[in-house]
Amino acid sequence: MDNNLDQKPTTSKLTGSRAGRIKVRLLKTYYGNILKDMRIICITGTTGKSVVAHYVYHILKEANEKVAILASEDEIKVGTLYKFFSDAWKAGADYCIITTPAHSLKKDVFYQLPVYLAALTDYVPSKLSDLTPEEYAAAENTLFSLNPEYVVLNRDDSNFLEFSKFKGKQGTATYGSDHYSDTKIERRTLYRKGSEATLNIEGHHFSVASFLTGEPNISYMAAAATIAHLMHISEDQIVNGISNFDPDHIAG
Repeated sequence: MDNNLDQKPTTSKLTGSRAGRIKVRLLKTYYGNILKDMRIICITGTTGKSVVAHYVYHILKEANEKVAILASEDEIKVGTLYKFFSDAWKAGADYCIITTPAHSLKKDVFYQLPVYLAALTDYVPSKLSDLTPEEYAAAENTLFSLNPEYVVLNRDDSNFLEFSKFKGKQGTATYGSDHYSDTKIERRTLYRKGSEATLNIEGHHFSVASFLTGEPNISYMAAAATIAHLMHISEDQIVNGISNFDPDHIAG
């Protein structure tokens, strides 16, 4: 079923987004209504998608939630996505965390997906391959126009104003060093084999640490903490979940 659906349509009329949407409809019919009881968390951006996704995965595991993850920096095909949803549903997952690469968004792989939370790590045009900045922005718009319940944005990103128009139906939160960030990064320390940051969320200060090093990881930890806070997960579970992530086991 998956292999046949991933083949190119035999008629030239079924191209681009229309072909992608037809595949989604077919797969929804094939797998049934498996998404209605699962909360889908989408992580997008040009860098760090997989890292943030794994942080959130381990935070949810620390909170004793049943969670599945599909994380990749590469393109995700629609057959792969719905096979993942099927396996997650069979395993009784309450949460599904997926990365949403721009190429897959452009092909409408995530068409009509009932997104619970959508988060953007960053938008760095120099990191793009064959997509122009305009094409990338249009692809990201595809995700946020799915009307997620919650939206999380990087306030330090140079393109923040472009994406600040995106709002969650129930709430929107930002993270970064900027004074107006909902999750403010107040202190950062880089080690040879790790990194640490002090975060301020609504006046509550706490520190998160990871075995991943480098300045970008500070932002990734803040993104994961912001996502978890919106989901009413405790600070201790956020701290422990982030520290539990083994960087040697990044999928994708």
